[in-house]
Formats: sequence, C-alpha cells, structure tokens
Amino acid sequence: MASNNASNLQNNQDLVSEPVSLQPKVKLTDIAYQKLEQAITMLVLEPGCSVSEQQLCELTEIGRTPVREAVQRLAREHLIIVLPQRGLFIPEINIRKQLKLLEVRREVERLVCRMSAKRCTDQERLAFVQLHQQFKESARQADVDQFLKADRMLNELTLKAARNEFAEGAMRLTHGLSRRFWYFYFKKSNDLETMALLHANVAEAIGQRDADKAAQASDKLLDYIEFYTKESVSDFM
Repeated sequence: MASNNASNLQNNQDLVSEPVSLQPKVKLTDIAYQKLEQAITMLVLEPGCSVSEQQLCELTEIGRTPVREAVQRLAREHLIIVLPQRGLFIPEINIRKQLKLLEVRREVERLVCRMSAKRCTDQERLAFVQLHQQFKESARQADVDQFLKADRMLNELTLKAARNEFAEGAMRLTHGLSRRFWYFYFKKSNDLETMALLHANVAEAIGQRDADKAAQASDKLLDYIEFYTKESVSDFM
C-alpha cells in the first residue's frame, strides 16, 4: 500500500511539473475563415469571380465541412455571395455600399476606441504602445506586410479592450470589406505612410488611456478613409 501511494504521489508530481497549455485549440473552421478572408481582401480571389466549394477546399487545404462553415461566416460579412443552385461569388467592389459601411464604421469605431482607452488593462495598454511603434516603423520602411499585421492586431485588441460584445459584432462586419477596399485603393495610390501614421495615432491615444484623443484619432482616420473612398468613384464608373 505504501509503495502504491508513493508511486501515485510521484506520478502526480510529474504531471504538475509538466507545462500546461492554456491556449485554446484553433478550430479548422477558424483557419479556413482566416485563409479565405485573406484571399478575398488581398484580391487573390478577385471581385466578381465565381468559385466552387471544391476550389476553396483546394485553396485552403481544408475539408468541406470547415470550409462550408467559413463560407457561411464570410457570407454574413458580405465577402461571399451564396446563390442556391448557382454557386459562390466574390462580390464586386461597390462604392455606394462602401460609403454606407463607413457611416456605420465611423460611429461604432469611435465608440470602441473610447471604451478601449477607458477599459484597457495594463498589459493591453503596453500592447497598444507597441502597436504604435509598429505602425510608425511600417510607415518608415514602407512595409505593407507589417502594416497589415499591425492593423489586424489593432482591430482585435481594440475589440478585446472595449469589452462590449454588441459593438464587437457590428465592427467585425466592417473589417473585411474595409481591408479589401483599402488594398484595392492602395495598389493605385501607394498611401501606406499616411494610413500607417493615422493608425499609429489611434494606438497611441488608446495606450495613453485618453478617451477623447482616441475618439478624435479615430475620426481623423475615418475622414481620410472616406476621402479616398469618394476619390475612387471614377475607378468604378
């Protein structure tokens, strides 16, 4: 009996000494969504093209069920059109819809930035400070990949720090379409430095926990986005 107890105690100690991963497992559906969202926003899947479920499976190297679930999510975000009996379509870029999207995005993003500045933890505040530096570095180096990575991180961090699931739901509907339009516009205008610095100002203000400054930085960013959206009208005529 004593020998068994000693053996059990040793086994328990071995288990305790092993590192325990607290990171949630990433679902295949999420991976499929991320790959497809990136392919659409980076114009790999071009606006106006038709695609099959099989093509999306081959693109992501993921099976039908996760891809089908990812497609449903992308359809809710207006990044894919599902037509029964006809297939899947990547929507054209529509300037009028983009301006309507910006009306919603401006109000909700201002609110999210305010709440993030007020509610961010010490650790989140430091992450905003780091993102401010990353945006400035991407502007200095003209590094598109670094900017896009920082942009995604800023989106996720502001939503987390705001701690409002209703605002989060509204904002997520705008992210993909906004990124796709900017990438389309960027290929013509090469405005990376301006965009990166405007994003840097948002991250800086939230990192300073200055709600009013964060709201103002958000408005200035949306002012510029609305400006280049309207400037792009001739491209869609």
